Amino acid sequence: MTDTPKAAPVAYQNEPFLDSPDGRILRILAEYQEPLARFRREQIQDTVVFFGSARLHGHKDAANALTEIENNHAGVPEAELEKDLKRAQAGIDMARYYEDARRLAHMLTKWSITIPARRHRFVVTTGGGPGIMEAANLGAHEAGGKTIGLNIQLPFEQHPNPYITASLNFQFHYFFMRKFWFAYLAKGLVIFPGGFGTMDELFEILTLAQTDKLAKKILVIIYGSEYWNRIINFQAFVDAGAVSQEDLNLFKIVDSADEAFEFLREGLTKYHLGGTPKKEREVLPEIAKTRP
Repeated sequence: MTDTPKAAPVAYQNEPFLDSPDGRILRILAEYQEPLARFRREQIQDTVVFFGSARLHGHKDAANALTEIENNHAGVPEAELEKDLKRAQAGIDMARYYEDARRLAHMLTKWSITIPARRHRFVVTTGGGPGIMEAANLGAHEAGGKTIGLNIQLPFEQHPNPYITASLNFQFHYFFMRKFWFAYLAKGLVIFPGGFGTMDELFEILTLAQTDKLAKKILVIIYGSEYWNRIINFQAFVDAGAVSQEDLNLFKIVDSADEAFEFLREGLTKYHLGGTPKKEREVLPEIAKTRP
C-alpha cells in the first residue's frame, strides 16, 4: 500500500519558489504593495526626503574619533597616522552638516504637525541608516512627529538607526523599488553632502523634473555651497551647452537650516497647501475646510 503524499504548499507559501529567479516578480511587487499598505495604514500623505552621507557624525562623535586616534597611535606608521588624523579632522569639519540636518528636520516636523489635515503631511524620510539619515530621523523624532526610514540590504554601513518610527521602518532588497518610494510621496528633497548614492538620487530627481516626468512640484534643496561647489560645477553644464540656464532653477543652494526651512515652508505652502505662509493663521483654517 502506497503512502498518501503530503499536500504540496500553495505557491505563495512555497519559499524555494519565492526565493528563485521565477519568483522575482512577486518579490518586486511585494516591495511595492507592502509599503503602500503601511503608508495607508499610518496615514502618510507625503514626505520630505533627506539625503546625505552615511559616514558623517555629530560634533561629539567626530571629536571622540579624533581623540581615539590621537590616544592610540602607538605602532601606527607615520604616513598612515597622518591620513587617519586628516580624515578625523575632516569629520569634525563636516559634523556641522549632521547638526544642521537634525535641526532642519526638527523645524520642519514641528511646523508640519500643526497643519490641520486628516493625514500626516511632509513627513521627514531618509534612507534609514547612520550619518545624515540618522540626524534627520533624530530631529523629527525629537520634534514629536512620525519619521520614515527606507533601508536597504548592503554589505556595509547600512543598518536602521534607532530614531525611525517603528511602524515606518522599511527594508528593501531592490534599489529601484526603494528609489520609487523616495520619489513617489516626496514633495521636497534636501541634499546634504554625500557620496555616489547622494549624487545618484539628486540627479535622478533633477532629470525627472527637467524632462517633465513629475506630476507634482518637488522642491529641491542642495545644502552646503562650500561642499557642493567643490564637487559639482553646475554652471559648467550650462557653459558646455549640456543643460539650459533655466535648468539651474530646478534647485536652490542654501547654507543654513533657517534658510532651508523658509524655502521649504513657503514652497510647500504655495504648491501643496494652496496658500502663502505669510498669512498662515488665516489660510490654514480655510485649507482645512476645503481639503478633501
